Amino acid sequence: MTFSDTASSADNIRVDGDRLWDSLMEMAKIGPGIAGGNNRQTLTDDDAEGRDLFRNWCEQADMTMTVDRMGNMFMRHEGADPDLDPVYIGSHLDTQPTGGKYDGVLGVLAGLEVIRTIRDLGIQTRRPIVLTNWTNEEGTRFAPAMLASGVFAGMHDEEYANSRLDAQGKSFGDELDRIGWRGQETPGERPIHAMFEYHIEQGPILEAEKKEIGVVTHGQGLWWLEVTLTGKDAHTGSTPMNMRVNAGLGMARIIEAVNRIAMAHQPDAVGAVGQANVYPNSRNVIPGKTVFTIDFRSPDLDKLTSMRSQLEQEAAEIASNLGLGIAIEPVGHFDPVTFDERLAGMVRDAARRLGYGHMDIVSGAGHDACWINRVAPTVMIMCPCVDGLSHNEAEEISPEWAKAGTDVLLHAVLNAAEVTRTE
Repeated sequence: MTFSDTASSADNIRVDGDRLWDSLMEMAKIGPGIAGGNNRQTLTDDDAEGRDLFRNWCEQADMTMTVDRMGNMFMRHEGADPDLDPVYIGSHLDTQPTGGKYDGVLGVLAGLEVIRTIRDLGIQTRRPIVLTNWTNEEGTRFAPAMLASGVFAGMHDEEYANSRLDAQGKSFGDELDRIGWRGQETPGERPIHAMFEYHIEQGPILEAEKKEIGVVTHGQGLWWLEVTLTGKDAHTGSTPMNMRVNAGLGMARIIEAVNRIAMAHQPDAVGAVGQANVYPNSRNVIPGKTVFTIDFRSPDLDKLTSMRSQLEQEAAEIASNLGLGIAIEPVGHFDPVTFDERLAGMVRDAARRLGYGHMDIVSGAGHDACWINRVAPTVMIMCPCVDGLSHNEAEEISPEWAKAGTDVLLHAVLNAAEVTRTE
């Protein structure tokens, strides 16, 4: 028997929206940005402070903590049968350099609110519930994104993860040790019955459709391709145009090609260059080197593969025509994802019973759930965000949206964890 079958009064069980919002605002004080958002990048001192606050809140809710060797935090709320595989709720606390207050953080603190509500109401579940903060989801400091959940799911090994370098040449492993958040547990050894990740949409669809709940059925696949072009530094004023080996010009032409290739694969395909570095980056020096990252995404594997293949061919031709050296290194990849339909059904059922407007949706961004889905049944729930704006300090949601998704998360988790007692 499921939680939704036990009694109609179950529909009255809701989270404390004010407490959830207060927690979001309190966490946002750590690693503030310069324009109202957050800069709490992974494995920084601010990340460590955010982890400490999260741990304290979880311990106040009588959860016990385990940390694995990638710094993933697992906060356990015990079930009536401790030997059963737990139900997980997970997302991330790290942010972009100019990130918002909700990307990732909403999913972690909504999970905390779920546990707080269960305790407040004296609800007992057969299965334990584990709340997870995954390390380095953003990938902005250490590429690739979803690094630690990728190790957990067996997509990367620990040596690879520990060797990732940031822009200052600092390694993931050294920084994890420095902030004191490397645990002893081997990543990936713990069983998972099911995992739910609650996240802001990072797109405009739910707001435009006036739906509080997105039921994520699929996730886009992704290729991150780091391109290095090598030319020759030269004076911008005294070097004839026909004698230049301009890495900046090559980058510009490849960026144009990225846009054209993505447009040619419509619908359901996107591409852009979001990170670019020009060397020596001087006003009067023709760039002798550029390094930039191409981001291709699609829920269609054939399109994703085709975009990468076409780009590599065209980029090589552009470099050859300009006399440039070129190297292309994949620095991030995952195939399109299909989430668990049974769990998606639990989310739809909870939204319907609670009276929240909902719709199926495809995630345009990568999430830790995309990796965990490879080793355990997983689903995502999405919250609208204003104008679809994310990875921006102006990112915004409403308290009502946050509460609605957390109510649905609560009921879906209780269904999966199998309620044995309510007071």
